[in-house]
Amino acid sequence: MLDERIKPWIGFNLVKGIGPVRLKTLVEHFGSVGAAWGATANELRQTSLGAKLIESMLEVRSSGALNRTWDYLQQNKIGVLTWQEAGYPRYLMQIDLPPPVLYVRGELCDEDDWAVAVVGTRRMTKYGRQAAQDVAGILARNGITVVSGLARGIDSVAHRQSLESNGRTLAVLGCGIDRVYPPENRDLAEQISLQGAVITDYAPGTKPEASNFPARNRIISGLARAVVVVEAGSRSGALITASFAADQGREVLAIPGNIFTPSSKGTNRLIQQGAHPMLDPQDILELLNLEMINEHRSARTALPEDATEAQLYHILGREALHVDEIRAQSNLPIEKVTATLTLMELKGIIRQVGAMHYVAVHESFGDYNIEENKPG
Repeated sequence: MLDERIKPWIGFNLVKGIGPVRLKTLVEHFGSVGAAWGATANELRQTSLGAKLIESMLEVRSSGALNRTWDYLQQNKIGVLTWQEAGYPRYLMQIDLPPPVLYVRGELCDEDDWAVAVVGTRRMTKYGRQAAQDVAGILARNGITVVSGLARGIDSVAHRQSLESNGRTLAVLGCGIDRVYPPENRDLAEQISLQGAVITDYAPGTKPEASNFPARNRIISGLARAVVVVEAGSRSGALITASFAADQGREVLAIPGNIFTPSSKGTNRLIQQGAHPMLDPQDILELLNLEMINEHRSARTALPEDATEAQLYHILGREALHVDEIRAQSNLPIEKVTATLTLMELKGIIRQVGAMHYVAVHESFGDYNIEENKPG
């Protein structure tokens, strides 16, 4: 069941023209998403929203669209994550202006913090197919989630190879969660939802229009620690993903190709511009430092080691708290609080959801006994 607290977030997502910047401004003005959604027309006029946006918002609010969308999400067991949810992808939250709402068919998990995007042209060659299979396969077999865009060509090959290698894969859509584009990938999308997740920030009912795909590509790179461009023509959308990745501080790798082949012009140009040339699928594992990934995974499964961690966890809950509020409630020195929070985040016990705000993650930790675990 969906939490009623996220309903206003979905409402704003249904209003065209209200993205992360305007939503953040509204929250700062009214104090919460719920208060902003329930504001009167006169109150909304006191904000920076223009008359047309206010009219659109009031129209959505009175049309019943939110209730219809809510019912659809409930009936079809679609998950919804917002900036304030502990399950919101940690790496995506770190980019500039992450999408306020994500619709999820399937399940996101801690393993997806270690993800690599594999993208490329729809018009792949046999060389591109083999390269995509090799890259996605080695990632999947080493426990690294493969992210792509469910498009024809390289994207579809990367998803399928990940599934065949018993790995996890995430597909990001440029349309509503109730639609699959291209339509021939419906079965593939269903398989992905059972072995990963299908994700979009577009409201149900949104058509797969060309203008949607750059924003979708930004999410693909935001979910990943690195982006591998397998094949890309000089105007390929995969190059947009690579550009977003560079802006977000992600690693960019490109597979070199025949200089006379149109589908390799983009990847060769990326290498010329500074992308890592992938000469062997193992290169991605060396770049990501697989040994370090496994150490991080071990840390994330560790139990709390002392009463300080337990104390901070019990202060936290589903509502995000700023580090200053955590310090005040714990009555501990700020240095102790920040150091402990950093370690707890590494373990996966808590999650930072932006601007030094934290939430608890593992409900099972709630049974941890503070008195029994005080330092001797």
